[in-house]
Amino acid sequence: MRAAPRDSALQQAALWQGEVVEVRGERIDYLQVWDHQRERGGFIRATQVRRTGTDSADALALMSVLRFVRDSAGSEALGIGLAAAWLKAAPTDQMKGAPGAEAFDALGGFADRLARRASATTGASRAVEAAIGAHLEVARRYGLNFHSFERDGRMQICYDGDALARVLAMQPTPEQGARAVLALTRSECLDPTLKVHERASRDQWRATLLDRIDASTLPAHMKNQVRMRRAAVWSGLAYQRARRNEPSMEAGQRAITDLAAIVRSELSDDDQVTFNDTAMRVNASRWAALPAVAASAGDPKTPQIVTRAGAPGETCVMLVAAGDAARTQRAPLAERCTYGLVWLASASVNREGNALALAVQPLDSWRELWVFRKGAEGWSIGVLPPAAVSPEAGYAEFAGWVPGGSQMLVAREARGDGKYRRSFEVMRIDSLASERQSGDPALLGPFQRWQDAQWKRHSVSLR
Repeated sequence: MRAAPRDSALQQAALWQGEVVEVRGERIDYLQVWDHQRERGGFIRATQVRRTGTDSADALALMSVLRFVRDSAGSEALGIGLAAAWLKAAPTDQMKGAPGAEAFDALGGFADRLARRASATTGASRAVEAAIGAHLEVARRYGLNFHSFERDGRMQICYDGDALARVLAMQPTPEQGARAVLALTRSECLDPTLKVHERASRDQWRATLLDRIDASTLPAHMKNQVRMRRAAVWSGLAYQRARRNEPSMEAGQRAITDLAAIVRSELSDDDQVTFNDTAMRVNASRWAALPAVAASAGDPKTPQIVTRAGAPGETCVMLVAAGDAARTQRAPLAERCTYGLVWLASASVNREGNALALAVQPLDSWRELWVFRKGAEGWSIGVLPPAAVSPEAGYAEFAGWVPGGSQMLVAREARGDGKYRRSFEVMRIDSLASERQSGDPALLGPFQRWQDAQWKRHSVSLR
């Protein structure tokens, strides 16, 4: 906006897409305008703005432009301005009907997309960051609210979803409803500072919302998106219920069922990334889908795992000798305490009796492998993480014992610090060093001969 109708005139202010000014006159090819936000007047080239009215007669034209802008990447702030103009111009009967649902669907989609763009600008140039910040400010002037918090060393910005909730309160089409629910249930928009019971309540709300969607009426790619989101949410619920000693089998089985229903040939490149992350989350909690076992179950001739309560919220895992388990608990062969969830059903002892593998899950999307091994100085415990990265999503799991008592088979998959890795490894028991590894287990001879049958049956790593 300039002080006079000339390109050489002093610039009064920089206007961003989506901003609204009042037209008060015309000079040559310039419009004389008044900016109510800045309380300042000036001149703008007529070719740089779109003039529109706010009467009911203008609603049809505004909706046409809104549909055109809807799928234009980078035009979110402009789309928000157009949606606001339509909502002001539209008559009441249209507002409450299908056009109103379409407008709120577009408005919520613009806001959600803008928030995702803003969250992805970490490390971008100053010009890009300035533009995104200005677009967010434009959106806030229209009454849209955004929340921000730190996640993994960067800022996460999320739309509060008011327009999307309005879509669900109307009579949306199946696709409109699915888009709204998918935006409202994004995992990355869960505040990491939520308390345990608050997170569980939020996840249950997400699961209830997702169950409202009839996936059979959706296009194939959107069916996959809904199923992936359901699988991720139910895997988290399975973990939370198991931590509270509540029945978790149904939640775990629902997660696996939704993951199995995904048609991989209909996944886009972006959806493939989401699919891998979902599979890691489901596999991390897959033990919840299997029957639990007592701590003392197993072959009485082999070392056994028992647990005891430690500090508040802590579980101490003990390896006790075969025979009189009650007596040897006072002096266990090895002991380690954790605030994670110990899956006792996962305990597996090798044929030689010198190693035992146990799954321990510290987070809903992260599962470690504890390896108890017997050496010259007695028993020790090694912890094998999914990867040496900040925990995001991943698992390390026992896949089989190699005869001889010196090797084991391990499957690992993880995403963290911007990296993704999936591998199948032949690992030494004493040092947990990988001797051979491949992204395809068919290329490793020991995996063909010695992989555990139960692992092959239940694991998601072989998808």
